[in-house]
Amino acid sequence: MRRLAWLTVTLALATLPALPAHAQAGGQAGSPPHSWLFGAWTGGFFPPPSTLSAQECLALPVVIFTRDIVMRAVITDQFYTQRLVETARVTADGVEFRFAGALAAAPFSPFGQPAGNPNAAGFGCISPDVLRVQRRSANEISFPDCSDFPYPLVRCSAR
Repeated sequence: MRRLAWLTVTLALATLPALPAHAQAGGQAGSPPHSWLFGAWTGGFFPPPSTLSAQECLALPVVIFTRDIVMRAVITDQFYTQRLVETARVTADGVEFRFAGALAAAPFSPFGQPAGNPNAAGFGCISPDVLRVQRRSANEISFPDCSDFPYPLVRCSAR
């Protein structure tokens, strides 16, 4: 499972374009408004760890942001839930994402039980198709009003 997660993260990060430092900091002309979010983040389900190596963090990140997709880990599944970004808009304290309609869920879970949570593809927010990201610092964000992520998230470092 760790190998699959590591491969997924490696492939996701390898497809990201190399951005200059000034574009990462604030959204330069021509770059998407959420370019400062690109990469892997951990925390959210639990308080962010104070000491965590890059290898440990990248082994199983909780959320991965790319240009067109936001992926999130789900505790009960070995695969990341992927949401296609329809729009990303800068707000006073971060970014607001609107996602394309969620994919139809399977009628049964892997355990043979009916799949009954219609918000499973979301982030536990008011709407499963909207995600507000609040920037707390250069390497810390939070998802306000999202019950699935009560704690802040921290960026996984590259080294």
